Amino acid sequence: MSTPAQNAALIKAAAKKLGFLGCGISKAEFLSEEAPRLEAWLKRDYHGSMQWMENHFDKRLDPTKLVPGAKSVVSVLYNYYPEVKQAEGTYKISKYAYGKDYHRVVKDKLFALMKTIQTEIGDVQGRAFVDSGPVMERAWAQRAGLGWIGKHSLLLTQKTGSFYFLGELIIDLELAPDAPVADHCGSCTRCMDACPTDAIPEPFVIDSNRCISHLTIEYKAAIPEFFKGKMEDWVFGCDICQDVCPWNRFSKPHKEPAFQPNTEMLSMKPVDWTEITEDVFREIFRHSAVKRTKYKGFMRNVEFVSGDKSDSG
Repeated sequence: MSTPAQNAALIKAAAKKLGFLGCGISKAEFLSEEAPRLEAWLKRDYHGSMQWMENHFDKRLDPTKLVPGAKSVVSVLYNYYPEVKQAEGTYKISKYAYGKDYHRVVKDKLFALMKTIQTEIGDVQGRAFVDSGPVMERAWAQRAGLGWIGKHSLLLTQKTGSFYFLGELIIDLELAPDAPVADHCGSCTRCMDACPTDAIPEPFVIDSNRCISHLTIEYKAAIPEFFKGKMEDWVFGCDICQDVCPWNRFSKPHKEPAFQPNTEMLSMKPVDWTEITEDVFREIFRHSAVKRTKYKGFMRNVEFVSGDKSDSG
């Protein structure tokens, strides 16, 4: 019978074959350190319009409430850093949304990993998560030794920065856990200093009410006038805090065909965005996470930032 260490090694090898950037393991248990932080963040209303963050508080902190009998959390990283980026001077789409929606792409990889586990090890049960369900992904990835939480609240690694998706398998198999790694942000505050809307009021804390990603994706009402001139041309998501992070100089282009950007999107100029029709929007973003905003929401964003351009020139 295989040992927890042998099974952990098997899973990590299988994850590497599937193209995962990293794979780490932690014990499935209550997140005692994260509980008071999450409660304080919610009490400050820093979750903005994401009211669903208030739901399933216990499940968010205890994986055994999501998967009865869970013993291990297998965390993975999947690279999305693009080789080719949008041209300068146009309205910006967050790099993670260049290609096909990551939820399905990464989850299919996790399903394949789960199948390998069941084939090679035996009757193992569990669930796969990719930015879905009440799972504190960054906390589990940090516990699994895949990186540390940066001051912008994202997971960072020394070798590859932060441009990757997180995913988890919560399973009822005991595995040898990995040890967390040290924080390597030091005294650096570039992410905090660069945020044009001051959405990082203190290290490791995000005020979603001020976050450009939240405003352009999750926030459904009219964007407050307070943010005029502060959006820096972002119309879906925002990468500023990642782009300025020194660790992201080590980011390497992904090799996932599904994440290749639509060539038409890369060549679009500001006037193209302001004149885009609903049919063209659906065609360009047919398989993209950008569809979350729907055409109406996307055009709200474009009109808001286009006002900045007309005001300045």
